[in-house]
Amino acid sequence: MELKYSKQFQKKLENIFPDIGYKLRFEKGNFKSGFCILKNEKVVIINKYYTTEGKINTIIKILNSLNYSSDKIQEENLKILSKIKLI
Repeated sequence: MELKYSKQFQKKLENIFPDIGYKLRFEKGNFKSGFCILKNEKVVIINKYYTTEGKINTIIKILNSLNYSSDKIQEENLKILSKIKLI
């Protein structure tokens, strides 16, 4: 699957986080990996100075690493998740 690194695609990826019970925030930080996951609080923080492409790649990496149930995820978001799981 070829991804389009656009703000619209980034927003679609961001909309998945409430469905899986996580809050997504973009903040400045000194993260070595560019992001931080606070699993106890279910918060994901991504470096706000990343480019759009960097943010999208980081969000995909995070979504592929988290454990979540697909029960409460909207159909449109499930389609996006199934496509990015192949990456």
